[in-house]
Formats: sequence, C-alpha cells, structure tokens
Amino acid sequence: MRAEAKKRCDFKHFHTITTRWMDNDAYGHVNNVVYYSWFDTVVNQFLIANGVLDVERSPVIGLVIETQCNYFASVAFPEPITAGLRVTKLGNSSVRYEVGIFKEDEDTASAQGHFVHVYVDRESRKPSAIPEAMRALLKTVEVAPS
Repeated sequence: MRAEAKKRCDFKHFHTITTRWMDNDAYGHVNNVVYYSWFDTVVNQFLIANGVLDVERSPVIGLVIETQCNYFASVAFPEPITAGLRVTKLGNSSVRYEVGIFKEDEDTASAQGHFVHVYVDRESRKPSAIPEAMRALLKTVEVAPS
C-alpha cells in the first residue's frame, strides 16, 4: 500500500534547504540520493543547533541503521525546499525520525520518509542510552506514529 503524503502540520521542526545545480540529474529533477542527504541535514541541524550533539566530541553518536523514502512530486533546482521533522519512536538507544520534503510554499509533502539512528558510544560503537538532554529535545518533536 502506497503511503499518503503528509502535510506541514504533521511535523514539528522545519529547516529550509537550498537546492543546488548539481542536485538535478539527467532527467531534470533532484536525484533520489539527494533526498537522503536532506534527511541527514535536517536531523543533524536540529541536534547541533540545539546543543545536544557535538560531531567531534560527543561521547554518544547516532549511526543510521535504516532509511526509506516515498516520492510524490518532482523537485528541481532552483526550487528552495523545507524539510519537516518529527520523531515517531523514541527508544532507549534508538530513535525513528520522520522527514517531509516540501516545495517552497506547498502544504503537501513532495517526498517523505524515515531515518533511524541507533546511538552508540563513540569509542566502542556499542549501543548507548540516548543522553538525557538529547532525549528531552527529541520529545519536543515527538508525535504518535500514524
């Protein structure tokens, strides 16, 4: 069963991203692999901007273990996009982020998907509890799964 495109109101945090000339592929639209880069960008921007992740020094880091994306409408350079973010599952050491990609002023997602991080100790790479400050931040964008 095909997923139904979500609306902006389904997301809790937003980050504007400028498409680049190199994002377009030979077919004249943003290539699918770029969407995963946008997912990574909105998740890490949220964590870094809110002071719960230092990519060089945090003792606990998130490793991607799963990604998925559905595409509903084409996006192409030079369209600006907005990535919407929400959390639908917050475990002891893992989190499921859901991301919606919206064209400039559109209310319906052009693409959406999810991104799962397992948090691990930076040195040992063994699963580690999500730090409390990060957990508190993630709860601010948590919604019930739909």
